[in-house]
Amino acid sequence: VQLQAYGGGLVQAGDSLRLSCVASGGTFSRYSLGWFRQAPGKERVFVAVRRWTGERTYYADSVKERFFLSRDNAKNTVYLQMDSLKPEDTAVYYCAATDGNIIISQMTNDRAYDYWGQGTLVTVSS
Repeated sequence: VQLQAYGGGLVQAGDSLRLSCVASGGTFSRYSLGWFRQAPGKERVFVAVRRWTGERTYYADSVKERFFLSRDNAKNTVYLQMDSLKPEDTAVYYCAATDGNIIISQMTNDRAYDYWGQGTLVTVSS
């Protein structure tokens, strides 16, 4: 399985941006799909995930009500809509996937994901 993320760029605080991640290979509809981010000089951290069964989407507290994850199984694509962006959202954003339903207690652990995209840089200026 290969993931390719794109859509990053330079925006101003308060702007919106939508990231996309396209998967090739495997059975996309059976993946749990997530997004992580890594700010300069910091560790990679969890942003959002939707489990395979899709009963709900989980978000980090820092992005709740501003970021929205969606998936289009017909296009093998997962999206991250980012609204009301803040300078502290500046980071390289990575999409990630794992087969089946990720264990809820592990969903914020990047080691629980099997497949990773290459990352796309989002820079938010103040």
